[in-house]
Amino acid sequence: MLSNLQENLELFPVDRKKGVALVLTAGIFWSFAGLAIRLIEHALEWQILFYRSSTLVLFLVCYIAVARRGAVIASFRNAGKLSVVAGFGLSIAFATWIFSLTHTTVANALFLLSTAPFLAAVIGRWLLGEIVRPSTWIFIVMASTGVGVMVVEGLQVGTIFGTCMGLASATGFAFFAVLLRRGRNTDLVPFVFWAGVLAVIWATGMILITGESWSISVRDWLLCAFMGVFQIGIGLVMFSHGSRHLSAAEITLLSMTEIILGPIWVYIGVGELPGVLTLVGGGIVLSAIAGQAIRTLRQAG
Repeated sequence: MLSNLQENLELFPVDRKKGVALVLTAGIFWSFAGLAIRLIEHALEWQILFYRSSTLVLFLVCYIAVARRGAVIASFRNAGKLSVVAGFGLSIAFATWIFSLTHTTVANALFLLSTAPFLAAVIGRWLLGEIVRPSTWIFIVMASTGVGVMVVEGLQVGTIFGTCMGLASATGFAFFAVLLRRGRNTDLVPFVFWAGVLAVIWATGMILITGESWSISVRDWLLCAFMGVFQIGIGLVMFSHGSRHLSAAEITLLSMTEIILGPIWVYIGVGELPGVLTLVGGGIVLSAIAGQAIRTLRQAG
């Protein structure tokens, strides 16, 4: 079993070009979260978290069993306790992200999430001793300038609670990204699995405490399942593999394709239109992402 796992891990050698492609694509998958949340009719936040996370867990179990040729237990043993700690950070991001999306505009929530590269750079420097290249800092500052432009407008239509939830989600995501880098020589998918399990536990406890119903409509369940399997599941699998090849600051910055595309899908789907400042700031962020991607690809040769 363990030999099968090690053999499979060799399918992901260090390849910065592959890392860029995987992380950029992960951001595209994640960008559909806001639209899915807006299309939900009646399910409440803890219900959404429960059903989204439970379908994520089922998907990852199946994925690990197939991708690791049945070496599920060996995969989790190889990931170790670090995967649980990282999963805790991501599970917090899961929960707070839903509340951010339901208490402010999708554009504002997404742009608050884009503070993650700053946080990842600081945490990565502290935990891993990773040196953030000067060019990466330049792109982070550039992206944050774009965020500042958008926040001026976003805070006018959002709420303090939604803003705090967005920043909490960014912190949890940055912590997860850094620990992915620390565990890059192990199987990384269990890190995401534990995030799903812990999110299910949080949601179950809160549903019991608040007395919310477990029953939701078929439409809402299908949207939760879509998020669990496709939007989060496949996206996080790509992100986990991509993190093996890039620094924590780089993977959080490149995944900001989610920030740009999310408001576009919401506008197409439900007509939620970002303001002028949001579009201007988004253009600045997109330029930073493109600059980081081009620089990384050139370094990769």
